[in-house]
Amino acid sequence: MNQGILIHTNLYKMISLYFKPKTIMKQTNCFLLSAVLIIFLFSGCSDIKQPKILNKNSSTNGAWLKVSGDQIINQKGDTVYLRGFGLGGMLHFENFINGYPSNEETMRDGLLEVLGEEKYNLFFDNFLKSYFTEPDAEYIHSLGLNLVRIPINYHLFEDDMNPRVIKEGAFEHLDRVIELCAKNQIYTIIDLHALPGFQNQHWHSDNPTHRALFWKHKDFQDRVLYLWEVIAERYKNQPWVAGYDLINEPADPTGEKVFPYYKRLRDAIRKIDPDHILFLEGDRYAVDFSKFTEVWDNVVYTNHDYAIPGFIYGGDYPGYTGNRYFDKDTLDRDFLEKSEFMFSRHVPLWVGEFGPVYTGNTVKDEMRYHVLKDQLAYYRKYKVSWCIWLYKDMGLQAIMHQNENTPYMKLVSAFLSKKDSLGADRWGSTDKNIRQVIQPLEDLFNKEFAGYNPYPNGQQNKINLLVRHILIAEALVPEYCELFRGLSEKELIELAQSFRFENYVKRERLEDILTGREK
Repeated sequence: MNQGILIHTNLYKMISLYFKPKTIMKQTNCFLLSAVLIIFLFSGCSDIKQPKILNKNSSTNGAWLKVSGDQIINQKGDTVYLRGFGLGGMLHFENFINGYPSNEETMRDGLLEVLGEEKYNLFFDNFLKSYFTEPDAEYIHSLGLNLVRIPINYHLFEDDMNPRVIKEGAFEHLDRVIELCAKNQIYTIIDLHALPGFQNQHWHSDNPTHRALFWKHKDFQDRVLYLWEVIAERYKNQPWVAGYDLINEPADPTGEKVFPYYKRLRDAIRKIDPDHILFLEGDRYAVDFSKFTEVWDNVVYTNHDYAIPGFIYGGDYPGYTGNRYFDKDTLDRDFLEKSEFMFSRHVPLWVGEFGPVYTGNTVKDEMRYHVLKDQLAYYRKYKVSWCIWLYKDMGLQAIMHQNENTPYMKLVSAFLSKKDSLGADRWGSTDKNIRQVIQPLEDLFNKEFAGYNPYPNGQQNKINLLVRHILIAEALVPEYCELFRGLSEKELIELAQSFRFENYVKRERLEDILTGREK
């Protein structure tokens, strides 16, 4: 028998004998005492490691954040601007960040088949231990930044075949990242990036399809509500958790369901955790607040501000992308338009994602840095908090990219080139090498379905999604997974450790811009 259970059981017997009831009053007292002991017994039996509890009476009490007017303040009353990185690629994977094709679950299923359960777990356990460690937190702190947004995938916590049952060890690495950041005076925001049923139509919600079924099934919605209740219970006493980003980039085709569902989440979380800030993203991938009919206490509203000239297909800057001219004034006006709800209602605004992608072309990338500097300038002008996407990746966007000589890069480098050539990743590749496939489909749809304008981004984007980012991407998954076949345990550990801080190269120009050394 577990020693804690034995102690609690013997204590219960001793007290029960001592309080043998002889009156109704004594019976009542004994019943209450028994109930307390039972609660104590079960609380002592839990094998789930709890996070370090830092309450409002601790020495860190000045760190607690709340909303006051249109600002975020700490307990001393000082305005706090949250500025930092999104930690994509760890507790939530994305294809261009981690190097695989398609969506995370499809990739994991393929690797499980190739490696078997034991080696699969060995690889991912070591990966999670390696991705964010003490030097990562120290580096972010050294830049003068104070925020890490932590994207999480619901699969981390529950299995689709066993919903509402939290997996053993589910919080181990989330706890660790939060504690490392807190040690370095960095706030964290927990970002639910992938929801059961998929809250949007794209790969980054771990969606293998093109449909957001979350908005059509109440059971998916109930599961997410329960998950947020569990998260709120766990972190309600953590001052360095700035708050909860409830749904990343929701995209409901009806436009009617996001805000009412936020109400459900708010009411459930507030019963457990009345103190942490809630971060609410707009509909249609965090840009549309038109159906938000109320303003709530201790809530920060967040948009995503990806500048069109900063996308992989972006043109010259200043200059034209497509048929539209872009310069700093254009970007400023676009930002004000997507931020109108926040500014008109005098509520806080946090830009939860932004940042250009880089091409490797010196001239083009200089324009991308120009885009970034113009964005940061109007963030300063409007006094908003921000979180750039991204901290680590394979070399497309983040401030840190993996050294080309790591075991992982040596394994996948040729595959990455093939994936890029086929245009499989929406975020980091174009269709320039497969226009002979895409162009006839575009011509057909223009001719036969001229009025077809599918949600969320129209006809051409739908063709690219279905052909490149689903059909071609899925076909590439077995090829990626086969790269791991036959690897020894030692080799798998070395691959996983490729994601450690010391194996990354810093994008120094981006570092200079984010720190303000270059205006």
